[in-house]
Amino acid sequence: MTVSTFTPDFSNDEYETRTSNAQKAMQDEGLDALFFTTEAEVRYFTGFRTLFWQSPTRPWFLIVPRKGKPIAVIPLIGAHLMQTTWLDDIRTFSAPHPTDDGVALLKDALASYNNIGMLMGRESCLRMPLRDFERLRDALPGSQFTDATALVQRLRMIKSEAEIAHLREICAIGSRAFDKAPALFYEGQTLEDVFRAFRIELLQQGAEDVPYLVGGAGPEGYLDVISPPTSQRLQRGDVLMLDTGASKRGYFCDFDRNFSVGAPNETVQRSHQKLVEAISEATKVARPGKTCADIYSAMARYLNQSNSDVGRSGHGLGMQLTEAPSLTDFDHTLLEEGMVLTLEPSLDLGDGKMMVHEENIVIRQGTPEFLSKPASPDIYVIER
Repeated sequence: MTVSTFTPDFSNDEYETRTSNAQKAMQDEGLDALFFTTEAEVRYFTGFRTLFWQSPTRPWFLIVPRKGKPIAVIPLIGAHLMQTTWLDDIRTFSAPHPTDDGVALLKDALASYNNIGMLMGRESCLRMPLRDFERLRDALPGSQFTDATALVQRLRMIKSEAEIAHLREICAIGSRAFDKAPALFYEGQTLEDVFRAFRIELLQQGAEDVPYLVGGAGPEGYLDVISPPTSQRLQRGDVLMLDTGASKRGYFCDFDRNFSVGAPNETVQRSHQKLVEAISEATKVARPGKTCADIYSAMARYLNQSNSDVGRSGHGLGMQLTEAPSLTDFDHTLLEEGMVLTLEPSLDLGDGKMMVHEENIVIRQGTPEFLSKPASPDIYVIER
């Protein structure tokens, strides 16, 4: 019997380059090692991709030393999959364990490092029991743990062409699925059936998973776009919005489309057009050397919004549905070629109603590259 083996999403060269870039940055910042507990960072440096992270029972660890390959400290159940990656040093523990879920192995692996970088800032979390981390820190009195969030986010914000190819693929899948809307949606359909039909279409178009699908519907705008779908039925005059985070090869698309059930009124059509035009304004300034705040301001000015009107108008995109940076008035991250961003302006239509529009782009020298198929200024109409 032949046993299939998982093939990592990139060649070893990709992971070697990522590790080398991290080690150069560590040298500049005086870090001896990076210590990771979260899925995206473990996968970024190793290629280890599994849905087993959905279970909170077992912790998983990765150490990137200043020199040499990363070291995995993981539950025994993950050994076979980790052995398909480019790593050589894979240390395993039985988990869940009554007294030691890998802390003793971590102590030995980190003992020789004085300055250990960790993710401590915005958009980070500690995916291990706090008591275990405190035990680890107490067992390493000669080591200090330093915030390395900015270092790691800088690395991950700039995508390689291999990463962009994966993102281009999943965005094309999302675009093809949205193009099928006339055959999927109809007046009288429940939102539950809308979501179900679109999720199936994404999978049929080639998505591996649809971890994120949100939206809403209502007359002349929608009140809520994050609640689960209900038995509410589409009615003539409604605006339907769907926002998908489908994934393939571990990379996400993240863009939405608005649909008018029947011919739109002037307010709906004009609002949709303004949102599409706001994205066009953003692409005029989305150039290397500009900042995230510059993009945010371009959309806010066009929509006549103050800085207090919206939290942010987009974000980074890649291995996670949302990544750094944020398109806000206070994020002055410099844009660089290879950054993948969502552009996501919104309009307050009054009475709690809103409309949101979103596209995915790559920062290039000159005009940015659209990964999502750009929407027309004319809102899509559901005729059935």
